[in-house]
Order: sequence, then C-alpha cells, then structure tokens
Amino acid sequence: MGDIYEIIEKARKTGKVEKGTNEVTKAIERGTAKFVAYASDVEPKEIVQHIPVLCKEKGIPCKEVDSKQKLGIAAGISVAASSVAIVDPGEAEKDLENLK
Repeated sequence: MGDIYEIIEKARKTGKVEKGTNEVTKAIERGTAKFVAYASDVEPKEIVQHIPVLCKEKGIPCKEVDSKQKLGIAAGISVAASSVAIVDPGEAEKDLENLK
C-alpha cells in the first residue's frame, strides 16, 4: 500500500496529478487519468463511491488506499485528499505498470 503513495509522490514531482474528487472525476471522464487512488477513510463514503465504478467503465486502474491524510501528503497538499488521479506519471511510469 505504501508504494501507491510513493508512486503518486513521484508522479507529482516529475509528471502531473489531479487532486480532489471533482478534478479526479473530470480526469476519469476525459480519459486523461492513467491511475486513480481514493481513500477508504472518506466520510461520507458517497463522496468517492462513484470513482471505482467510473474507472472500471473507462478501463482506468484504480486502487483504494487507507488514508486521505497520506494521500494529501503524497499529492503535495497540506490537507487531506479524498482522491488523486495521475495524469502524467513522469518517472513513475514503470512503477504504475508494475501495479497492474
């Protein structure tokens, strides 16, 4: 699980990530998201429950992570992030391929 945070961090530093459910949802719908992570500790659950469904429809790899706090840190923000999409993996490309 920890490696997902590392991959997001690497993608943020060398590529591009979208943070927050609205931006992530748009990235999924546009098909620009290469990978999506969403936090299991988001309340209410409804905020992120559409994300895995959308990802499945679009064929985008998607993983649940345990902490919105750690997801926010990985995405480079000082607040919790309910979800993050990697749009350009940058140097994390290989790591993403290994996840699938």
